[in-house]
Order: sequence, then C-alpha cells, then structure tokens
Amino acid sequence: MKTVATIEARMTSTRLPGKVIMKVKKKMLLVYLVERLKKVKEIEEIILCTTKNKTDDVLVEQAKKLNIKFFRGSENNVLSRVVNALRKFKADTIVQITADCPIIDYKIIKQAISIYNKNKYDCVSNSFVRSFPDGMDVSVVKSKSLIKTNTLAKKKKHKEHVTLFIRENPKIFKIKNLIATKKNYWPELGVTLDEKKDYLLIKKIINYFYHKKYFFECSDIIKLVKKKNWIKINEDVDRKGYNKKEL
Repeated sequence: MKTVATIEARMTSTRLPGKVIMKVKKKMLLVYLVERLKKVKEIEEIILCTTKNKTDDVLVEQAKKLNIKFFRGSENNVLSRVVNALRKFKADTIVQITADCPIIDYKIIKQAISIYNKNKYDCVSNSFVRSFPDGMDVSVVKSKSLIKTNTLAKKKKHKEHVTLFIRENPKIFKIKNLIATKKNYWPELGVTLDEKKDYLLIKKIINYFYHKKYFFECSDIIKLVKKKNWIKINEDVDRKGYNKKEL
C-alpha cells in the first residue's frame, strides 16, 4: 500500500500571488512545508501538484531542488489534477495538503494517517469540522474513493476543492472527523496563507521558533499567539473554504 502526500500549489493565487515562494529567513515557505512532510515517515513520496501554466515553472524547479515529485494538471479542476497525479504515481492513499499550510504540525498528519491505517475509512480529515486552527488542515483519503469522487462530482465547487464532495456525501463515503484535543483547539485562529496579513503572522511565528524549536507544533503556536496577542495581526482576514456559506 503506497501512501503519498500531495501539495496543491500555484503561483496565480487571486489574493496573494506567488505566496508559496514568499520567504522567511531566506527560505521559501514551500520549503518549510516540505521539510515538515518529510518528518512523516509513513509518507513514501511527496508530489507537488501544480498547473500547466508557464508561471508555475518556478514551482517545478523548486520541486526538483527539494527532491520531490511533481505533476502538472488543470488550474481550476484541482480534483482532476490530484486524481491524475495519484494515478501516475500509483498511490493507494493520498495525504492531501495545500501549500497554504506551510507551518502545519507534522504530528497531526501522523495522527490522521494512524487513524486511517487502523480503520476502514474512505477519508480521515480535520478540516470538515473546524476545531484546529485554520492552516493545520490535512485529509487522508483512499485513492479509490477519490477516483470515485472525480466521476461523481459535477459541480464547480467540488472540482475546486478536492475533498468537498466527500464531505457533503457521508452516505456514500465512510468519514472520520479528527477533532482537536484541548491543547490544539482554536478554530478561530488562522495560520493559513491567504493574505499578506497571514504572511506577517506566519513570519513572526517562524522567526520566534527558528532557533528554539524548528519543528514547532500546533500547541506551541497557540501558546505563543495567545501570549503575544498576535491574533490581531490577521483576525479580520475573510476565510474562504468549507465553513463559508458560499459553499
């Protein structure tokens, strides 16, 4: 059984173009994410899932430098992009991540994989029901279930968000919602990279921990942001995603 992680990334983000290659400590945020994924030994391959756009050539070059795989597909049909990638690399299980989560806690990823491996779920996710901070999002999905989703999903929103169709169809798919324990619980906190204010917060967090605890965890972030009252930095950013009314 082959388990791979997919990172959905593109340079043409509407709100913050080129965000995935923005730097902290002279290091691209994409690098921080890949380093964290490499800490998860259950992941056998990491695949950067980007688009065929010329603007994303820079991401392919970074994938090569980071010694990870890459796949280029549709810009808007992200679901088909990921499905075609899993087919190419013959994956049985997908650990789905977006490049918006550069400081995701690798231990949360390990937890999600462990729950998935010990049970017969189609999907284990911590983003369907928000309890962790936004930016700690991971979904572990059976490849066959994702291929089935690609066949059944017809709406635009289901093609733009890889696991949204699964989330909305619990009668078709067996889903496990991973809920945060007290130390990791803060659903209102955003450490995802949507806008410039998010970058400013993420930069502060990385700079603080860089020489103290390089692979800092979700609970470390929560304690720090509360202590410094840094939530004000990006608390007014409008989040898009599963929990928004437009979906």
